Amino acid sequence: MSNPFAHLGEPLDPSQATKKFFNLNRLGDPRYERLPFSIRVLLEASVRNCDEFLVKKGDVENILNWNVMQHKNIEVPFKPARVILQDFTGVPAVVDFAAMRDAVKALDGDPEKINPICPADLVIDHSIQVDFNKRPDSLQKNQDLEFERNKERFEFLKWGSQAFQNMRIIPPGSGIVHQVNLEYLARVVFDQSGYYYPDSVVGTDSHTTMINGLGVLGWGVGGIEAEAVMLGQPISMVLPEVIGYKLIGSPQPLVTSTDIVLTVTKHLRQVGVVGKFVEFFGPGVTQLSIADRATIANMCPEYGATAAFFPVDEVSIKYLLQTGRDEDKIRHIRKYLEAAGMFRDFSNSSQDPDFTQIVELDLQTVAPCCSGPKRPQDKVVVSEMKKDFENCLGAKQGFKGFQIAPDQHNSQVKFVYNDKEFELTHGSVVIAAITSCTNTSNPSVMLGAGLLAKKAVEAGLTVKPYIKTSLSPGSGVVTYYLRESGVLPYLVQLGFDVVGYGCMTCIGNSGPLPEPVVEAITQGDLVAVGVLSGNRNFEGRVHPNTRANYLASPPLVIAYAIAGTIRIDFEKEPLGVNAQGKKIFLRDIWPMRDEIQAVERPVALYPFSSSLLQTVNKAWNALDVPADKLYAWDPKSTYIKSPPFFENLTLELPPLKSIVDAYVLLNLGDSVTTDHISPAGNIARNSPAARYLTSRGLTPREFNSYGSRRGNDAVMARGTFANIRLLNKFLNKQAPQTIHFPSDETLDVFDASERYQQAGLPLIVLAGKEYGSGSSRDWAAKGPFLLGIKAVLAESYERIHRSNLVGMGVIPLQYLPGEGADSLGLTGRERYTIIIPESIVPRMNVQVKLDTGKTFQATMRFDTDVELTYFRNGGILNYMIRKMAA
Repeated sequence: MSNPFAHLGEPLDPSQATKKFFNLNRLGDPRYERLPFSIRVLLEASVRNCDEFLVKKGDVENILNWNVMQHKNIEVPFKPARVILQDFTGVPAVVDFAAMRDAVKALDGDPEKINPICPADLVIDHSIQVDFNKRPDSLQKNQDLEFERNKERFEFLKWGSQAFQNMRIIPPGSGIVHQVNLEYLARVVFDQSGYYYPDSVVGTDSHTTMINGLGVLGWGVGGIEAEAVMLGQPISMVLPEVIGYKLIGSPQPLVTSTDIVLTVTKHLRQVGVVGKFVEFFGPGVTQLSIADRATIANMCPEYGATAAFFPVDEVSIKYLLQTGRDEDKIRHIRKYLEAAGMFRDFSNSSQDPDFTQIVELDLQTVAPCCSGPKRPQDKVVVSEMKKDFENCLGAKQGFKGFQIAPDQHNSQVKFVYNDKEFELTHGSVVIAAITSCTNTSNPSVMLGAGLLAKKAVEAGLTVKPYIKTSLSPGSGVVTYYLRESGVLPYLVQLGFDVVGYGCMTCIGNSGPLPEPVVEAITQGDLVAVGVLSGNRNFEGRVHPNTRANYLASPPLVIAYAIAGTIRIDFEKEPLGVNAQGKKIFLRDIWPMRDEIQAVERPVALYPFSSSLLQTVNKAWNALDVPADKLYAWDPKSTYIKSPPFFENLTLELPPLKSIVDAYVLLNLGDSVTTDHISPAGNIARNSPAARYLTSRGLTPREFNSYGSRRGNDAVMARGTFANIRLLNKFLNKQAPQTIHFPSDETLDVFDASERYQQAGLPLIVLAGKEYGSGSSRDWAAKGPFLLGIKAVLAESYERIHRSNLVGMGVIPLQYLPGEGADSLGLTGRERYTIIIPESIVPRMNVQVKLDTGKTFQATMRFDTDVELTYFRNGGILNYMIRKMAA
């Protein structure tokens, strides 16, 4: 059917009559100019894609009537302009596409119908590790080892880029996906098929939200949901409330953008913005560069919002020019946004739209801070870090506790490293990494770190040699301006040499610690510390031997590396003593904001261009891959394997069945993250995944990481709930284990699951609040599916993970408000029957019966009719296969 809003299309430029845009001002509706700018993007997409099938006229009216409908749990479709993936989530997506082609062919359909319709960019950025540091050839060595380890995966991705249309692969060595997106991939306004329209994006990484800092509406979705979008399906979403976040004032001279974002993160966690949009406004926004805004938007998943939007303004346009975008395109971007009512002047309060709620932050009140030791939202003011850590040592095991006996708080373990004796204690820093998209995109904090390094070296300060230091920029742009400003040699002198361009320590690719350090930590059962300029510090993520991990600005990362401990009061205690016996305090070397700006202005931003994508293209171009449209699976491969998701799939829908007499595989508490469910980092040598890889002839050196093995379901199923910091209520310790109740044996989670499945027994998981928080990891849903888990019963869910569970046909059950395992007296040792009627509706309450005779109700968290359709099909991908094959 033709678009009922086609009459709204008009030329943007009279001299180019063929280039049109949908002028929403011609709706003649005063509600449009009161809409939040983020909602205007949703409205434009619904108008442009209205076909009375996937997107209906009623959907347009609902969005236009946002002020009323935001409170009514209304479902609306959204077709983003593009999709972005990184390789840890991109490899399983391409594996799924390849397997879906096989499944469609098996159903006598055309396999080439499985092909991206929506443009997709895949940036290979998660595969590089800090194997080498503190040496001149660290960068080259790490990149060479990256290719050696991952050649098979890279060949598969290159095959995918040729076999599928509309899929572009950005090769390894180019940078971190979100920084490459910000500096190079973002269009801001699309010029396609004769129309101008706003750029928008969904991505298979939760920090896709970073692009909102440039005025591009975007957020992370599950890998499974992203695949459906790539195949032309709209996202079905509940029309969100929009929290207006008003910024006023100017930051103090000692404050960095990292301090601002950690303050905002804690504040918005307290406000409660889960599932909502946050839109920034107010005169304080003009004080923030695009890099500052991107830093705040990047951390959106840590405060729980869907998106954190900064509309396009003059600063955005200037950034596009600085980063080398085509000037003619920039003129059309500005002209389109002004014509469409989407260009913002933050100093003009008459432009302020209506919001669901307004909260305010005075930037003057922000103080230097860190976050940790186990969660990004747990902000700690720097002046209180020492006291806070020491309180955490003795506190009960939890987000802010390690339960170390009081007489052990000052334990010391001596060790020898490079023929010198050192000692470690609780709070000793063993990893200090300037890493992650969050901060390496920001010249002010990176140059601030460089200036601090320069002053530290000139003052005679050093970093202890056993501390694993590293600098992994988000793109070659960072190396350019660090070198041009003259600070790079000082960073190198302190051990912060460039080790690679990619997401490294922040994703768990921190590489090995020196063996004497590991032995000392183990011997003393020490709470060793990692300090990183990242966005995630969940347990077991950064490194298995750093039980405490703190997020900090790049300058603070260096400061704590020099101090060698987190147990320091910077105001009263010196960072160190130089060769002349002089005490050097942090205040002596901390760069002021005006110093940083003076260095930043001359180097500005070097344009990220296609030339920066040539860094390792020789190795990438040398990869020889077949031109077949169907993938030739290699049964010997330990990286790429055809998944079992689509085996025995038929065109006929399976009947809905109740879950009868299920055992509880795991009984979990609050804030269980996707890192707990499906770790990305180290494969422990005694784990089920390690035993599998060993049986395939691999040595521990060849294991690589869980993240790199996401194309092999046999590894990933064994890696599900394999985090060594998993706290299962069935056990009295942190371990990736559970109790197999029929035998009363304590087993690795995979081994217990295997026994249950061999006996034909269904499984469920019990959990508390915020289940599945953290990265948008599709394997955190695929893994449980393969373990035989039919449902999760939790108090609340992280948005993306709930969607992923739905996408795999696993039921996200939620206790009724005010209820939970404790209030209902559940031990997890019961057997559970969940009654699922044939006729189901969104957010329906169902009855849960226990073998003890207890019954209660829980909500099936299928939030939309579309999600119910996916569930009836056994998941999104099964639905798409049936649709393409029919």
